[in-house]
Amino acid sequence: MKNILSWVNDAFLKMTWLENAVNWFFTEVINLESDTQLYKGLTFFFYDIIKIFILLIVLIFIASYLQSFFTAEKTRKILQSKKGLGANAIGALLGTVTPFCSCSSIPIFIGFTKAGLPVGVTFSFLISSPLVDLASLILLASLFNWSIAAIYVGLGVVIAILGGALISYLKMDQYVADFIKSDQPSDVMMCAEPTLTKKERVRYAIEQVKEIISRVWLYIIIGVSIGAFIHGFIPEAWVLAVLGDDNPFSVIIATIVGVPMYADIFGTLPIAEALILKGVGLGTVLAFMMAVTALSLPSMIMIQKVVKPKLFFTYLSIVIAGIILVGYIMNATSHLWI
Repeated sequence: MKNILSWVNDAFLKMTWLENAVNWFFTEVINLESDTQLYKGLTFFFYDIIKIFILLIVLIFIASYLQSFFTAEKTRKILQSKKGLGANAIGALLGTVTPFCSCSSIPIFIGFTKAGLPVGVTFSFLISSPLVDLASLILLASLFNWSIAAIYVGLGVVIAILGGALISYLKMDQYVADFIKSDQPSDVMMCAEPTLTKKERVRYAIEQVKEIISRVWLYIIIGVSIGAFIHGFIPEAWVLAVLGDDNPFSVIIATIVGVPMYADIFGTLPIAEALILKGVGLGTVLAFMMAVTALSLPSMIMIQKVVKPKLFFTYLSIVIAGIILVGYIMNATSHLWI
């Protein structure tokens, strides 16, 4: 059984057949020497580009088909039925199965808040939704291993739960923007009607594949290009001098660098892969990925428009502190997972 699972993982997730095909093409057809920088950069680029797009198309289709049963309105109703830390946990977990990006999560946040949900619960959802989802779990497993994928998703959920719970504990509901406090409920963004037929759900999933790919393809190409450049052309000593374990500020630097970037997790994965291959600590890489996906500059601008400064800086401080803490803990225990 273990051998079967290993074969399935290599064939369908890691796509070792594709890696071998790309390596063969550049050595036998293009006649590049396998120990050159150009060979390393080009094989990394083409293998990752093809693999990520194949996985992304399949995963978006499956996730969107399932999402057609799981609308934002259903999410709101489930959250309304829970209280306390349990509500934060449900909010964070629902964020993982409703794959809204960091910007599209904001209208959902407004709708939930106008509907009367506690701000702390909606923030658990808001943190979790762009940070972790089922597609990121599979893609992380395809690039690294299932342990690292599970750790990333699990830690993202923990940050979302504790972050939202702390906001609830600090009683910060009054610090949302005044227009959100309106008694008129907001129209919550609906992903799909729950009465769709099977054919309509398939059509919806195909449309989502087209829409999401059109939105993220450029970030994927940029991310893979950066990863290929790091892998093929940047000396390992340079990378380790800035982000290696010998630099006690590596996690903080990775987090700060990640915040102003705007990309989905799909665009950050190739960069993370290249950094791991260069010897950068697992915690430092995870901190970078979390900062990019949870604290992208466009989403921060949007959040700042819908909450007051005290709540905004509390949220920002909690998430940054959580990411940095996770980074240092994972660096200290990375030998257990890699």
